[in-house]
Amino acid sequence: MALGEERAAGAPEDGAEDEVLARGSALEAFGESAETRALLGRLREVLGDRAAREGALERFRVIMDKYQEQPHLLDPHLEWMMNLLLDIVQDKTSPADLMHLAFKFLYIITKVRGYKTFLRLFPHEVANVQPVLDMFTNQNPRDHETWETRYMLLLWLSVTCLIPFDFSRLDGNLLTQPGQTRMSIMDRILQIAEAYLVVSDKARDAAAVLVSKFVTRPDVKQKKMAGFLDWSLHTLARSSFQTIEGVIAMDGTLQALAQIFKHGKREDCLPYAATVLKCLEGCNLPDSNQTLLRKLGVKLVQRLGLTFLKPRVAKWRYQRGCRSLAANLQPRAQGPEGSQMPAETADCDSDGDYDVPEDVESVIEQLLVGLKDQDTIVRWSAAKGIGRMAARLPRELADDVVGSVLDCFSFQETDNAWHGGCLALAELGRRGLLLPSRLEDVVPVILKALTYEEKRGSCSVGTNVRDAACYVCWAFARAYEPRELQPFVAAISSALVIATVFDRNINCRRAASAAFQENVGRQGTFPHGIDILTAADYFAVGNRANCFLVISMFIAGFPEYTQPMIDHLVAMKINHWDGVLM
Repeated sequence: MALGEERAAGAPEDGAEDEVLARGSALEAFGESAETRALLGRLREVLGDRAAREGALERFRVIMDKYQEQPHLLDPHLEWMMNLLLDIVQDKTSPADLMHLAFKFLYIITKVRGYKTFLRLFPHEVANVQPVLDMFTNQNPRDHETWETRYMLLLWLSVTCLIPFDFSRLDGNLLTQPGQTRMSIMDRILQIAEAYLVVSDKARDAAAVLVSKFVTRPDVKQKKMAGFLDWSLHTLARSSFQTIEGVIAMDGTLQALAQIFKHGKREDCLPYAATVLKCLEGCNLPDSNQTLLRKLGVKLVQRLGLTFLKPRVAKWRYQRGCRSLAANLQPRAQGPEGSQMPAETADCDSDGDYDVPEDVESVIEQLLVGLKDQDTIVRWSAAKGIGRMAARLPRELADDVVGSVLDCFSFQETDNAWHGGCLALAELGRRGLLLPSRLEDVVPVILKALTYEEKRGSCSVGTNVRDAACYVCWAFARAYEPRELQPFVAAISSALVIATVFDRNINCRRAASAAFQENVGRQGTFPHGIDILTAADYFAVGNRANCFLVISMFIAGFPEYTQPMIDHLVAMKINHWDGVLM
């Protein structure tokens, strides 16, 4: 029954899965170079034939989609593909439909490779600023057939904003006739950015990128940053997440603000941070049913928090020192040359004169609320924010943050809080901000999280909590010296073995197996680690019946694991609500 259910749930057979994985990593180079060059070379010919045009687009999309998992294989070919398409765009004799078609092809490449890699390939000389701006005059933001054109133009404009010259030098004489003045280039770019931050298509994302690169320029920030931030706060204040228009406007504005506070210099953004935080609190984003708005709110609030705190490397953090796996596998007799002293003996004198603004408390509170959000992407963003903030706090305050995170592991809390708490602990441990003295408080809650399950109706919740708990164990294996985890080896190893063979979810079994493997390699203290890994590898634990009937019997032969496995089966599985496991 267990085997039948596993396959019914969509788990492929072992042989088929091996074959799929092998095929998935078989690509070694971009093999359609000649076909792609021919496809891009005949765009002018297919323009008049709708069927041929759509066929060429679809064929190009199929070619590119093959490289979604290995987009780096496209890198040697990006430049010539881009040049072929930009030649069409920059040719003044090209009809508008051909230009739009070229931008559609450019967008498909960008979608696969990512816009950050693509940006540096755009022409970004001084001579490109005016032509790109002029192309916007013919664009209709309400034309949903050509949104790719506007998206790519905004990205192109964002990279031309990086030219190292004051934009006022490009304006020339703004007086065209007596009493009439032309709009400066600086004003034109800002007007375009503000207009596209509130559109309903993907051009909104590119407009946020444009704003972050434009407003943070040395010449622009003095004249336009305050005005743009004022416009942004007014947009947030008058928008409501109860309406579609309000959600769109808030989405674009929050993206722009988050990127400005990420890429801008701290001394430039600090005067506005408190005002932005106050406006953000007034938006009540945690009450919104829009996941993306809540995520952007968490992202922005952590960027504001990092603006309040000076960039610093906490001297009190735990530093493992050498983390090379090859060095770890060398004989222990060589001594811990790469290790540094644990955080308890670190110099903390710098914390005494460090002033923490009052607004930081509000930021931490909002991030802790984000850890309990109903959506994973919000919780994950909040967990990263907790880690980044704690890295800039004095030791005592960071320890208070750890204590607040541990409050998430109450049985009065939902599975969302448990999941967010696990993500935050993993992030803190990975960054060396969870001191060894805290492990005696942390390890027990992680062991509970490894078996967390709550029945709800005819199903249960807790799979994501158990998966995140495995991630914590994986992160701890990389973060701490073996001597720090030595007191907890028996408990952690037994819990991971139990999750590897007895968890009802295939992803949790595989996550536990990966965490166990990381501990065996990095710590080297798990009893019979290599023997267990050989039997309970990634593919072997994919079959539930094999785990329960074969692998568990093999592992139970090691006395260190026999009693914990029996205790788990008696306490958790013998009366389990899922009859298949009984």
